[in-house]
Amino acid sequence: MTFVYLMKNLKLLNNEVINSHVEYLKDLDSQDKLVLCGPFTDYPGGMVIFLAEDKIEAIEIAEADPFIALGYKSYEIRTIEQANEENNYLL
Repeated sequence: MTFVYLMKNLKLLNNEVINSHVEYLKDLDSQDKLVLCGPFTDYPGGMVIFLAEDKIEAIEIAEADPFIALGYKSYEIRTIEQANEENNYLL
């Protein structure tokens, strides 16, 4: 299943926590779980789109992100169903 966690800044970031977050994302990518991620340019936060077996695993993945685990960002998690011809969303 595909999920997204939307993050909102709670406190100023520092290089140490940013580097930890980047390493965490690299690890997700090496597990073929990372789909897309990045900061928002018009909102104080960012998002991570990723794959997980279920919502329980998705929450565990989001809460293990150093940005969230160390209290630098809050998050909301959502499940995404990709629109495609097979599910008739693009007809």
